[in-house]
Amino acid sequence: MGVVTDIQRFSLKDGPGIRTTVFLKGCNASCLWCHNPETFSPLPEVLVYPERCVKCGTCVEFDPARAGSLPPPRESLNLNAVSRCYSGALSAAGQELSAEAVMDEILQDQDYYRNSGGGITLSGGDALLQDAFCKEILMACKEHGIDTAVETNLAYDFSRLQGLLPLLDLVMGDLKILDPQKHREYTGIDNKMILENIQKLGETGKAHIVRTPIIPGVNDSPEEIAAIAGFLTARPGARGLLYYELLNFNPLGASKYDALSVKNPFREMRPLEAAEMEALGAAAAKSGIPLRTG
Repeated sequence: MGVVTDIQRFSLKDGPGIRTTVFLKGCNASCLWCHNPETFSPLPEVLVYPERCVKCGTCVEFDPARAGSLPPPRESLNLNAVSRCYSGALSAAGQELSAEAVMDEILQDQDYYRNSGGGITLSGGDALLQDAFCKEILMACKEHGIDTAVETNLAYDFSRLQGLLPLLDLVMGDLKILDPQKHREYTGIDNKMILENIQKLGETGKAHIVRTPIIPGVNDSPEEIAAIAGFLTARPGARGLLYYELLNFNPLGASKYDALSVKNPFREMRPLEAAEMEALGAAAAKSGIPLRTG
């Protein structure tokens, strides 16, 4: 069994072709700009959207005198309350599923995978925190001839990933910030192990993509991106890098911060303009690295 926040079919941004992306709950980082804050905790949670509440009281033992205080505070609710809410004011972030249940969803789109060169992507949070569950899904996918990929921050002992490499066709790893102190400030974790694992991944020759989400005011300078590209091209013995990808800032998680009653430090930030992304791409391209921007 594993804890899943979402299974997104017909995904076009989580690897090549048409894919089904399985979002697993739990992350060992706490990036201040994350657009999936509901995946931080490894446990199921309740999201509250007060603007959708119709004051019906089905989420609690209804007392007309309490109608003005509905929905109740998030901390007082559980997943049973979510199941009783028909207005969408309460939503569950995370449910326990078996690998078989996940595969039931994945197998519905086999024709799309074959015709588009797609497959499935395990994402999060960080999927590798549930590595045993990942292995179950990946093994089942291989039995059905389905292409497999994982999106990961690479912030763990490399053995966790190494055990899954024979079952993976593609690894997509993030390198957000090169400076270790700055990385710790914005993500909550050190990047020493990430840098080491990117090197080790290159030594395996496994097909991989390294990606940097571009965050306004954090890593959006040409100098910062050029330094990351330089690190990637200087890796001794590295093989298998398909390209380096720059991902424009994604502001779409703002409502989920509110629903979790969590502060969103990047609420007012917006994606970079096309010209700004082009300038960052040009800075990275000077290293000779294959590049994509999105």
